[in-house]
Amino acid sequence: MLYDADCPLCTYVRDWLVKRPQLVPLELVPAGSPAARARFPGLDHGSTLSEITVVGDGGQVYRGAAAWIVTLWALRDHRRLAHRLSTPSGMRFAKGAVLAAAKWRGAPASEGGRVYRPADGWTYRPRDGWHHTPPDCGSDACAAP
Repeated sequence: MLYDADCPLCTYVRDWLVKRPQLVPLELVPAGSPAARARFPGLDHGSTLSEITVVGDGGQVYRGAAAWIVTLWALRDHRRLAHRLSTPSGMRFAKGAVLAAAKWRGAPASEGGRVYRPADGWTYRPRDGWHHTPPDCGSDACAAP
């Protein structure tokens, strides 16, 4: 599974996935990374940063809702859900969930979207939430009062 390593939602899901019992081993690779490019040279790596992409062991490429369903199918406790989502009505639900996640990732900061990027100086501390240190600051000393 390729995921956006700079996306807090994506890394949260990655962390959640690695803690789940797997019937099919999942390998989570940062999308667009040198490792992803070396492993999957024929893949459109630009699109993997905008849409969840799963590459099967036989070279099959799943994107969007199908990728989520395949990922859930690999998990012991979620295989039944994956089967339900693979039906026509389930697929509509899965597509809606993927579109909602994509909208959140692409939303401006004012809408609570993808604003907390490490490259922009944001860090998350589980104990007390998000903190911002401007990239050119290096400490809280220059943070706004």
